[in-house]
Amino acid sequence: MPTPPIAQTFSTLSADPKVPPLVPAIDPASALVFVINAASGRNDPATTRQVIETALKAAGRSGELLFARPQDLPGIARKAALTAMQRRTAVVAVGGDGTINAVAQAAHAQGCALGVMAQGTFNYFARTHGLSTEPATALKELLQSLPLPVQVGLVNERVFLVNASLGLYPELLQDREAYKARFGRSRLVAFGSALITLLSPHRLLRLRVERGVETRDVATPTLFVGNNRLQLEQVGLAQAPALDQGRIAAVMLRPVGRLAMLGLILRGSLGSLGEADTIESFKFRHMVVKPRLAWIRQQVKVAIDGEVGWMRAPLEFQVSPRPLYLLKSHVESIANITGAGTI
Repeated sequence: MPTPPIAQTFSTLSADPKVPPLVPAIDPASALVFVINAASGRNDPATTRQVIETALKAAGRSGELLFARPQDLPGIARKAALTAMQRRTAVVAVGGDGTINAVAQAAHAQGCALGVMAQGTFNYFARTHGLSTEPATALKELLQSLPLPVQVGLVNERVFLVNASLGLYPELLQDREAYKARFGRSRLVAFGSALITLLSPHRLLRLRVERGVETRDVATPTLFVGNNRLQLEQVGLAQAPALDQGRIAAVMLRPVGRLAMLGLILRGSLGSLGEADTIESFKFRHMVVKPRLAWIRQQVKVAIDGEVGWMRAPLEFQVSPRPLYLLKSHVESIANITGAGTI
C-alpha cells in the first residue's frame, strides 16, 4: 500500500524485556546530550541554545547540543542515546510530545536516562510528571534530578508515552497540523481544527479485539489507547487511575451522528466524557487489535504521541515490561530507587 506523503513510517527499537531493569548511573562530570527539534516550540534555535548554555554554566555542567530536523530525529536520537549510555549520562529531549517520544524510544532501547525540556503545544508528558514547561526552570530542575522509573506503553514494540490510536484520531492530528501550518501553533487553532474534523463524515473501523481469552468484533470510528493520566482526567474518563496500577486504558466510540458527536465534544470540554453512553473504556495490560477482514489492509494508520505513520497489522498494545528512566525531582527519585542497582 502506498504511504501518503504526510505520514512517516514508524520504526521499532526493541529492548530485551528479559533483562532486569537497572537504574542508569549519572556521572555529573559527563556532558549531557541534548536532542533539540529545531522546528518545535515557541523559541528559535538560538534562544534555546542560549537558555541551555546559560543554565549549564551556572550549574558547572557541560552539554552537547544536537539540533535536528523532524525527519532526522529518530536517527539522531539513537546515536545520542548510545553516546549517553557510553558516557554514563542522560539524553535530553527538547521539543513537544512527538520529539520527546522519538528520544524516549531511543533511551528506552539503550537503557539510559531521559531528561525533558518540553516546548510543545500541550506538553502532556511533562505536565503529568510534574516537570516545568518553562525552559530555564525545566533545565534547572533537570540538573538537580535523578532517574526515576516511569511506565510506558508499547504498540508493536514501539514506545508511546501519552497515547496511541487509530481511526478518527490520526485524521484529527493530520488535519491539526495542516491548520497549524496555515494559522499558527496555538491551543485555539488545535481546538478549532479538531472541531471541524470531528464533525466531518468519517468511516468506521471494523476490528477484532483480543484480550486474554476474550475476543470481540467491534465497529468504531476510533480506538484510543492512553498512557497519560492527565489527559484522561481532563476529559473525565474513569480509567485514569488505572495508569498508576500497571495498566493502560482503551477508549472506543460507538457510531454516532453529528449532533451526538457535538454532545461528546461538549462533554469532553467539561470533563464528563466518561458519562456518555456512547463511550466505552476499559483498562488492560495486553491487547491485540486486527482488521476484522485481514485481507483488506495489512497496513494501519496509527498516531503515536501526536505523530502519524503506518504500522503492520495486527497491532499489539501492552504495558512495557521495562520502565523508562526519567529525570525527576531529587527527593522523589531517591525515595523510589532505594535499594535498586545501577548500570
